[in-house]
Amino acid sequence: MDVRQRVLEALQRLPEPGGTRSLGTLGLVAAVESDANGVVDVVLRLPNPAYPARDELSRTVEAAARSVEGVKSTRVRLEAMTSGRSVAEDDPVPDVKNIVLVMSGKGGVGKSSVAANLALALARMGTRVGLLDADIYGPSIPTMLGITGQPMSDGKKIVPLQRFGIKLMSIGFLLEDARSAVVWRGPMLHGALVQFLKDVDWGKLDYLLLDLPPGTGDVALTLSQRVRSNGALIVTTPQEVALQDVYKSVSMCQKVGIRVLGVVENQSYFVCDGCEKRHEIFGSGGGQKVAEFAGAPLLGQVPLDPSVRKWGDAGTPVVQAAPGSPIAQAFVEVAERLVAEVELSNAEQGGDLTIDRSGGKNRHLPIAR
Repeated sequence: MDVRQRVLEALQRLPEPGGTRSLGTLGLVAAVESDANGVVDVVLRLPNPAYPARDELSRTVEAAARSVEGVKSTRVRLEAMTSGRSVAEDDPVPDVKNIVLVMSGKGGVGKSSVAANLALALARMGTRVGLLDADIYGPSIPTMLGITGQPMSDGKKIVPLQRFGIKLMSIGFLLEDARSAVVWRGPMLHGALVQFLKDVDWGKLDYLLLDLPPGTGDVALTLSQRVRSNGALIVTTPQEVALQDVYKSVSMCQKVGIRVLGVVENQSYFVCDGCEKRHEIFGSGGGQKVAEFAGAPLLGQVPLDPSVRKWGDAGTPVVQAAPGSPIAQAFVEVAERLVAEVELSNAEQGGDLTIDRSGGKNRHLPIAR
């Protein structure tokens, strides 16, 4: 029996962390490969991205594989099974299972920081992730992910850049000078967004996050008409001056038929060094108010932490730079709750689809069930 077979049999017999059934019975061991130098690669397929014991499972599998005779080192990679949205015939990205719009009617609430860190948190769960910077006038993703350069073409489609395993596209990659302004009217904006979806080779993704600009203008309207998303993640800060604009973003979602998956209250509070006291610098309760207005859950309250700014400016978001830190864990918890809401929305979309032609509350022939 070769090394690969011995490792596979050992892993198949392992009990699930906290359970009684074996990994083989549960089908969690997707693949085992080994080379002549005793390096073993193990792929684990988790039942869902928010599988609670994934870290413990990874450690257990790595230790068990290393203990097999002939194994010098072990690498464990996680993959997660995800459900998918219903895809229309003219969908520009049919191979993308789930699309989430990260929105806020207000600028300066940290929406791009939330989008970047959530993308990394989802990738670390074992899912295939893409991030589209849909803020044409103020692209932030190239800076936050620390990546420059122009995407190439394979002759048919644009090949997105990649960083930390995430596929990325931004107008910022196409500008010769990052400080130059994009001065476009609505039709050009519409064309660019459609091209970023339809003409980019996103491939097979579990999640594509779209970082939208502030406001309720052309970008959000174009996306609501051209792609069937799972819904929107609304980002706000607690203070009243932000809420007034965020309410408008929620209202737009309701008018054009975009489901609000949940609300994130960013910069919720600050814990100073030494005192461990929670300071609510921008007030409190704003996220809950938006959630109640939207009829959606409050997915998390992310504290104001200098490391988010520090690592974002350095091009390595905090979830990647310091995954074990409290602030990174706050983003991970939001990502896990977001996954649960996406799975719920997919379950509710089951069954045959029909077109509501009565007009309803929406003007773009909303999908009815």
